[in-house]
Amino acid sequence: MKLKLFLTALISLAMAGTVIAEESVIVTSKLIHLRNSGDREWATFPETGQKKELSVPFEAKVNQGEGTLLLRQQDVKQTWNVELNGTVLGKLVPDANDQQLLLKVPPKTLKTGKNQLRIYQAGKQTPDDIRVGEIVYFAEPKRDVLSEAEISIEVVDGKSNQPLPCRITIVNSDGTLVATSAESNERQAVRTGVIYLSEGKTRFRLPAGEYLIVAGRGFEYGIDQQKLTVKAGEEKKVQLKINREVDTTGYVSCDTHIHTLTHSGHGDCSMAERMITLAGEQIEFPIATDHNKQIDYEPLSRKLKVRRYFTPVIGNEVTTKWGHFNVFPVQAEGPIPDYKLSSWNEIFDSIYETPNVKVAILNHARDIHSKYRPFDRKNHLSQTGENLDGWRLRANAMEIINSGATQTDFMQLYHDWFGALNRGLFLTPVGCSDSHDVTRYIVGQARTYIQTEDKDPSKIDVSQTIQNFVDGKVLLSYGLFTQIKVNGQYGPGELVPASDDLEVSLTVSGPSWVTADQISLYANGELIRSEKIESKDQGGVKWQGTWKLKQFPHDCHLVAIATGPGVSAPYWPLAKPYQPDSPEYQSHVVGSTGAVWIDADRDGKKTPAYAYAERLVNEHKGDLNALLKSLADYDLAVSLQAASLLRASGKSPFDPELTKLLQNAAKQVQIGFALYGEAWRSSQIARTNN
Repeated sequence: MKLKLFLTALISLAMAGTVIAEESVIVTSKLIHLRNSGDREWATFPETGQKKELSVPFEAKVNQGEGTLLLRQQDVKQTWNVELNGTVLGKLVPDANDQQLLLKVPPKTLKTGKNQLRIYQAGKQTPDDIRVGEIVYFAEPKRDVLSEAEISIEVVDGKSNQPLPCRITIVNSDGTLVATSAESNERQAVRTGVIYLSEGKTRFRLPAGEYLIVAGRGFEYGIDQQKLTVKAGEEKKVQLKINREVDTTGYVSCDTHIHTLTHSGHGDCSMAERMITLAGEQIEFPIATDHNKQIDYEPLSRKLKVRRYFTPVIGNEVTTKWGHFNVFPVQAEGPIPDYKLSSWNEIFDSIYETPNVKVAILNHARDIHSKYRPFDRKNHLSQTGENLDGWRLRANAMEIINSGATQTDFMQLYHDWFGALNRGLFLTPVGCSDSHDVTRYIVGQARTYIQTEDKDPSKIDVSQTIQNFVDGKVLLSYGLFTQIKVNGQYGPGELVPASDDLEVSLTVSGPSWVTADQISLYANGELIRSEKIESKDQGGVKWQGTWKLKQFPHDCHLVAIATGPGVSAPYWPLAKPYQPDSPEYQSHVVGSTGAVWIDADRDGKKTPAYAYAERLVNEHKGDLNALLKSLADYDLAVSLQAASLLRASGKSPFDPELTKLLQNAAKQVQIGFALYGEAWRSSQIARTNN
């Protein structure tokens, strides 16, 4: 309770920096907004009025022994130094979460009389809006600051009453993640305010005070929580029970994008910590994807006794100058793809020549790495899935939701995927975490559910599960779980035989701590139906419904997407956009299906919009009027592909004859050609300016 008592005393004295107790000082009771340069990063911060750095004078006495500086930080992304009297004590943690930080103050760093604390951005001056403050100096080492009270916690399954791998979150009455004495070991992975447990039990010390302790186990489980007040010298025991709330029978949870500090060299999660976090977030089919390395989780997961919770697969994030590609399965000691090649054709040749590889995922296609963005408008047209450099994308999957690299517009990558499907690129959609950390980006927060036998997570049929993944038999989860059945039996990755009418049954599920508010259905990427979902707090099914549709005039793919407000609670907070397009953004939970194909033309194949457009363009070669009339029987996606094909043959989207004929064309044809022309013009401007 030290910090609270100090702040109360400070308020009563109304004097910042007043010495409240012998040799212990409140440096500042305020949270201060800092931004060293540039425009504001987020709209939640004021545009002006911030300080470039924090510089606080305060009175104290020389510290003969080691002391401790405690502060609170929020929204930190870049490097910020904490300096006391010219000595750098450490850096703020690069983590957006609201959390405490304790730093060691070496003997005689403080002076008797006036002292100066400074917090400033170091290194590259990238705009970074942060809040920092509530700073207290304790005249004792960190271990003593954290040793006032002791808490032991046990987390059990609510049904079996047996201890369970889980995540423990500890916050104070302000909702700030608090420092404890807990340290990582072979049974737990620890960061400020968070403890992942492989065996459901822990014991640690912390300052006296008021706390909220929350237990959870990733997306499929509910939470249990307990408020606690502990006094100095007190010991308390806490038992929390969590229950499975989301039924995912017939699917296994997979994270296709996982890193460790041990092998990728950045982030903060060691190999041992990664094994524990996988069990704690219930990832049943983890793919190890360190950068240009092929790492086997098997030996360590067995040593740490967590192998029974998942079946690991060896993969590799092939990290090139021209994009990143997760590939699996591969051999730990086998050859790795050549990541130094200079074009997609060469890179994919090397990937598929690597022994055993069945999957190649295009990662975070809207992010810039090594000055290259795969789906930048200067080389890619989203509406048509068209590469303007003539590079052939030979991946068979692409990331749609990467919870470690979220987009300002979460639908952008869905639209990119729809365009690729319409082009004839049958890409499996992927949800993943790209986690390099224990807590900053939560492993498995976004995940892919793969249809397969799921009775025993330690004995998943790797070959069959990977094949189902390649076939698109997947669901994507980022806080919600959306299922689809067409005509009672056909799901993602399957082809629905033609029928007079279509019956689309949808189910949206989620834990009690997540809300769903919208369900939408897309055909060939075009929104055809949407419905509001009334908020339900219970865990499990949030909404069920059946929509009847008329048969489509040609083959198409159906995808259902459920959304809801994002989770901000400290036990599972969603990250802000990784490379934001704007300071304005809205956080969402998402649950979506893979693509279900409708065989309207009865040929037993998945026929994409591009194939229909190509046939029509060839049939009416040279007769634009006839082509535009024939497109009236097809949807918007086919018109977009037809516009692309005409452009490739030399017919500009702004050709006067074409523009005139479009005035009498069907509405969806006019819209398709207009959208294509706008995208094409934008891409040409971008290419010219580069």
